[in-house]
Amino acid sequence: MTQQIDTQVFAYARQFADNAFKAQALVLKGLEQAAGLQLGTLEQQSRSAAEFLLAAGELRDADGLRGLWDKGVALNRAQTEQAVALTQGLAAVGRQTAESLGALVQPLQAANDAVAATAAATRAAAAK
Repeated sequence: MTQQIDTQVFAYARQFADNAFKAQALVLKGLEQAAGLQLGTLEQQSRSAAEFLLAAGELRDADGLRGLWDKGVALNRAQTEQAVALTQGLAAVGRQTAESLGALVQPLQAANDAVAATAAATRAAAAK
């Protein structure tokens, strides 16, 4: 009877370790995607801010200042839209990662229940 328990416990431990490695890979993949989204947005915002500063450095008159004001408002709007899109993308990556991790937990729960049932049966048989 103890051999059966040992076999199930070792199988459970192996499955747990495999799922831990899979979970780590999923989390790292999610972090990689999140970092990629953030770096892409940072690059776009840096490029547009540099263009704005270049345009500000080339000002020569008041009409140019009015045009710069409009460019500043457009830049602010574009960067706000990019920030919202980044937030939505990060939320989607987080949700996808959480769903994948949840899918890993379900088989582990079934194995846990099987080990617990065998242990209970062993205790019951030992009590007799």
